[in-house]
Amino acid sequence: MTTNIRENHLINMEQLILPSKTDFTIEKSNFQLDYLAVVVSHMAAKSERLTQTTSVTRAIMADKLGGLEIPSCDVCGKAAVVEQAYSGRVLCGHHLAKSIRKKVAKELRKQLILKKGKHTTIFVAISGGKDSAALLELLVDILGVRPDVTIIAGTVDEGIEGYRPPSLQCAMDLCETLGVEFVTVTYKELGFEEMDTVAELIPGMKAKNPSAPSMPCSYCGVFRRQGINHLASKIDADVMALGHNLDDMAQTVLMNMSNGDLERTLRLAPHTTTPIDGLPPRIVPLRWIPEQEVHLYAVHKNLPIHHEECPHARGALRWRHREMVATMEADVPGTRHGLVRMADNMKELRNQILELGGSEKRPNPPKECPVCFSMTSNNRCKACEMRDMLTRELDN
Repeated sequence: MTTNIRENHLINMEQLILPSKTDFTIEKSNFQLDYLAVVVSHMAAKSERLTQTTSVTRAIMADKLGGLEIPSCDVCGKAAVVEQAYSGRVLCGHHLAKSIRKKVAKELRKQLILKKGKHTTIFVAISGGKDSAALLELLVDILGVRPDVTIIAGTVDEGIEGYRPPSLQCAMDLCETLGVEFVTVTYKELGFEEMDTVAELIPGMKAKNPSAPSMPCSYCGVFRRQGINHLASKIDADVMALGHNLDDMAQTVLMNMSNGDLERTLRLAPHTTTPIDGLPPRIVPLRWIPEQEVHLYAVHKNLPIHHEECPHARGALRWRHREMVATMEADVPGTRHGLVRMADNMKELRNQILELGGSEKRPNPPKECPVCFSMTSNNRCKACEMRDMLTRELDN
């Protein structure tokens, strides 16, 4: 039996009070006779690429217009919102949120060093999306009561019409709700072209220089990183918090493996014990939380989030690795955790080598770019190289 899912509908599973595995009759008059639309979570709308976790969208139709059987939470027996194939747990919205908070608090104890008698300012990079919204809400919940911690959030405006304005509004609404100071900066203010302009210039640059990056994400990732560093420096942050979830981390590890890029893997956040010179250490408290569960958490907490994908993102290399990781996770639950653990083990091995005197074998540490003074491992930073490339194309 095929269950059709309508994207624009959502059932809050906390409000759907059902005994464990109870069938109930749905009036035929309320639905078209050709199908019964069963909507059990917002994430079901994107289930084609989120197969790595079996969610409550696995709801079993008793018959085409008959009853609906929903898995029950293994803690309280209420209707579940997720089944974790990698752990075997089945959780309702409340206990999923409780589990996520516990994991994030544990990561913060590992990643965030709060020195006694010293005030710490944490800059949280937010975009208006689910990951950064969940991250900010959790940080405020866990650390907001501490008098020695200040949390400030910020967004980089890339200049993407129809996408960034509504997501920026969500970010501002979230900060207002949580009572968090909000800062922002635009690409224009940083001296970069807006992304809509960059996307238009790429074909011309590729025609003149075949080695030029062909995807907007290649430019945007570099410019946005500069923007995040700029905002962190502006507020004199001691720590930067990023909303990378388990899927993001696993995809990055796989991409680095595919490129044979060991150094990038070693530089992955968190930077608690290995900060990059000239930059506040980055922490990633959501690194063990799957993307789908982060989204369910944001919906459960009723956070203002922007659901649309960036119009320039389709076709990027990360999308292909996203699909690969999702497929591997569906076949072998726990694959994402294994990829991230492997990167951690590589870092630990690197640390052991350093302790044995192997520092001379490592690449040179980052240095200041002579143009913009940001940190780079090359003679000039990638942002300046790309900015010059775009300037030349605009002048032609």
